[in-house]
Amino acid sequence: MEIDLKLIKQVFHISHPELLREIQHYGKWLPFAPGDTIINYGNFIKTVPLIISGTVKVIKEDEEGKEVFLYYLKSGETCAMSLTCCSTYQPSQIKAIAEDTTELIAIPVNKHEEWMNTYREWKELVGRTYSNRFQELLNTIESIAFKRMDERLLNYLENKFSQLQTNMINVTHQEIANELGTSREVVSRLLKQLEKNGRIVLGRNKVMLKEIV
Repeated sequence: MEIDLKLIKQVFHISHPELLREIQHYGKWLPFAPGDTIINYGNFIKTVPLIISGTVKVIKEDEEGKEVFLYYLKSGETCAMSLTCCSTYQPSQIKAIAEDTTELIAIPVNKHEEWMNTYREWKELVGRTYSNRFQELLNTIESIAFKRMDERLLNYLENKFSQLQTNMINVTHQEIANELGTSREVVSRLLKQLEKNGRIVLGRNKVMLKEIV
C-alpha cells in the first residue's frame, strides 16, 4: 500500500518535503489485528514504528516472568524503547501488542540514524517521544509508589477506555492483574467493589465504565 504523504504530514506534523518523500520511499505500511504481537522480547529491532492509527500496548517482563504494563502508543507516536534498542544494537526488552486494529509505517533503522543528522523535524519527533515516555514512566512509578491498588486499578481502566475510545473493554481479571503486577484475586475483589460503588459494570471478561455510558 502506498504511503499517503498528506496523512503523514497531518499525523506526525512533518512538513519538510524531502523527509516526507523519504518516508514514502523507504517506509513500509503494515497493518495489525487486535492482539497481534508487533515487537517481541529478544527481537533485534530493524525498523522504527510510526503509529498511523490504533493503539499499541507496551509491556515488560520482570525477572520472575511476570509482564508489567509500561505505556500505550497511539496515532502520531513512535516507541522510545524501540529507538533505544535500535540505537544501541541490543535485543528488545519489551513486547508491543496491538490493542485494536492498528496501522503503522516501519522505517529502517539506518534511515532513522541518517535522518537524526539530516532533518530537524525527525530529531524533534524523536525528542518528543523520549520526553512523553519519560513523563509516563514517572507517572507509573509515582502510581506504584504512592497510590493504593484501587486507585491504580481505576486509573488503569480510565486510561484504557480513553486510549481505545470506547466505554467497554474485553479483558480478563488475570490480564489486568498481570499488567498491574498484582494477583487476580486482588483485582477481582477491587473490581467488585468499584461495581458496588457505581463506577463500573462487570460482564463476562468485560468491563464497562458506568460514568460515560
